[in-house]
Amino acid sequence: MIDFRIGEEYEALRKTVHDFAQNEVAPVIGDFYEREEFPYDLVAQMGRMGLFGLPFPEELGGMGGDYFALCLALEELARVDSSIAVTLEAGVSLGAMPLYRFGSKEQQQRWLPALCAGEALGGFGLTEPGGGSDAGATRTTAKLDGDQWVINGSKSFITNSGTDITSIVTVTAVTGRKSDGGKEISAIVVPSGTPGFVVEPKYSKVGWNASDTHGLSFSDCRVPAENLLGQRGRGYAQFLSILDEGRVAIAALSVGLAQGCVDECVRYVREREAFGHQIGTYQAIQFKIADMEARTHSARLAYYAAASKMLRGEAFKKEASIAKLLASNAAMDNSRDATQIFGGYGFMNEFPVGRFYRDAKILEIGEGTSEIQRMLIARELGVA
Repeated sequence: MIDFRIGEEYEALRKTVHDFAQNEVAPVIGDFYEREEFPYDLVAQMGRMGLFGLPFPEELGGMGGDYFALCLALEELARVDSSIAVTLEAGVSLGAMPLYRFGSKEQQQRWLPALCAGEALGGFGLTEPGGGSDAGATRTTAKLDGDQWVINGSKSFITNSGTDITSIVTVTAVTGRKSDGGKEISAIVVPSGTPGFVVEPKYSKVGWNASDTHGLSFSDCRVPAENLLGQRGRGYAQFLSILDEGRVAIAALSVGLAQGCVDECVRYVREREAFGHQIGTYQAIQFKIADMEARTHSARLAYYAAASKMLRGEAFKKEASIAKLLASNAAMDNSRDATQIFGGYGFMNEFPVGRFYRDAKILEIGEGTSEIQRMLIARELGVA
C-alpha cells in the first residue's frame, strides 16, 4: 500500500515550525530584509528549538532526527521567508553535515555541538571566482609545511561565512597531484579568526537579503594538519555527495517559496476587488492559482521521493536532481505569477510576493544550476 501521509512526529514538527514562521518570523523579517541585516535573534530561537540539530545524533548535540525532518522545517520557513530558511539549510547541510559525514571524532566533538545548537554557524567554501559550476577547477591551494597546512586562494558566494557566530568554514583546496596528473583536492576546516583568513565585505544581492553571503580570501593562512577533513584527495568527492543531499534540501526550500506564493495569492484575491467583483471570481485568476498549486504539489512529491530514497540508503542522485530542477522552476514560475496577480502591489517590497520574486531566481542557480541538474539526470539515464 502506498501512503503519502507523513508520520505523527513529522507532522508535529511541521506544525511547530509553521507556527514559529507565521508568528515570529513573518511579522519582522521584512524589516530585516530591507535593512539587509542578519536576524540573530530569530536564528537563536531556531537554535533553541533544535532546528540546527535535527538530522544529527543526540550524543553530538543533535535532536536524533533525520534529513526529511530538516526538509519539512525548511519548507515551512520558506513559506514565509527564504533568507531565514537558507540560513538553516546552509548551516546544517553545508556547515555541519561535512563534519558529521567525514570528520574525525575529535573534529566532531570540537565543533558539532555548537553548530547543532545554533550557537555557531559553519560555511562551505567550494565555489571560486572563476569556477562557477566547474567545481573541479579549484585554484585554491593548501601545502603542508611541517604540521600545518598553508592555504592560499579565494572563494565566492559563501553563505553563513561572515556572521558574528560563524565558527568555521570548510574549504576545498588543491593539495597535490594524482598519479594521472589531475588535481588532488582535499577539504580542510578553517576556524574563523585564523590569521590570513579574510572575510570580504558582504555582497549587495538581488535577494536573500537577510542572509549572510561573502567572498573569502586566504593568504598564507595556516591551520593544523589535523584540520584535514576526511581522507586527503577525497575532498571533491566528499563535497559532491554533500551537494546531492543539499539539493533535496534546496528543493524543499523551493517548495516552501512556491507554496508561500499560493498562500499569499489566495488571501489577496479574496480581498482585492476590480470591476465590481473580487478578483478571485475571475477564471483567469483561478486558473493561474490552480497552476501554481499543481506545480507546488508536484515538486513536493518529487522531494519527498528523493528524501525517501536517501533515508533508505538507496542511490538518489537522479531523484535529487529531478526534485531540485522541478522545485526551483516551480518557485520561479509561482513567484512570477504571484507578482502578476498582485499587480503594482507585487512590485512593492512591503508585500511578501515582491520578496519571493527576488528570492526565487537564485534557486535555479545555487547548489547546481538547472543546466547542471539536467546534465546529471541525463548522465544517470546513461545518455550523457
